[in-house]
Amino acid sequence: MRRHGGWIAFASTLAVFGLLGAAIVNAPNWPAVQKSFFDAARFEDALPAVAWAFRRNIELFLIAEVLVLGIGLVIAVLRSLPGPVFFPIRLLATAFVDIFRALPGVLVIFYLGLGLPALRIPGIPNDPFFWGLVAITLIYSSYVSEVYRAGIESVHPSQDAAARSLGLSRAQSMRFVVLPQAVRRVVPPLLNDFIGLQKDTALVGTLGVVEAFKQAQIDQSATFNGTPYLVAATLFVLITIPLARFTDWLVARDRRRQQAGRLA
Repeated sequence: MRRHGGWIAFASTLAVFGLLGAAIVNAPNWPAVQKSFFDAARFEDALPAVAWAFRRNIELFLIAEVLVLGIGLVIAVLRSLPGPVFFPIRLLATAFVDIFRALPGVLVIFYLGLGLPALRIPGIPNDPFFWGLVAITLIYSSYVSEVYRAGIESVHPSQDAAARSLGLSRAQSMRFVVLPQAVRRVVPPLLNDFIGLQKDTALVGTLGVVEAFKQAQIDQSATFNGTPYLVAATLFVLITIPLARFTDWLVARDRRRQQAGRLA
């Protein structure tokens, strides 16, 4: 039965995509669009330069991911501090999250990358890659901190109470009891945020960083052909889809574990 269903799914998928493909290639202006955006020769010519520039996207993504994990966790912990004495800290952390979640990423990159270097403060770097990294880190730290905070709040208060009854301080309870459980629960949502982070590395091109999208723009301006954009899109897809499927697998595994726990 399962095999029969698989063949039906395959046939229906083939039919749908076949009809879509036929509709596209039989469109009146398809030859011009194909020449302008799907030229195989231009794809082959643009691939080396765009792929070389794509290393900047990967470099930016890997560095920002490490920074975001740490900064987001610190902000989440600061927002979780109890008591009126920590109200100013909670207020600052909340303001940070609200501001950077509200602003479009391209505006943050633009103002940080062009505004702060223009002040000519001694010791402030002018490297556009540095400011693109700072901007993306701040933006995604605000999102990731909320993911962490949701994980922290999902841990039942009895866990903290039990740790305190054993003689642990509040900081020790957070470090050794609450955070380990919270982090395990939020791994799939964190990976979803990092998929978005990986795509948004293309925004640093607004500062002049020659990454994949910027290189595609340069090639397009030189040849008046949009196929280099397809090269950049293909590279992003090759990185993003495996990460998305890995995230889906983690979510499914976590769901199976929860169901097994309920049945037990």
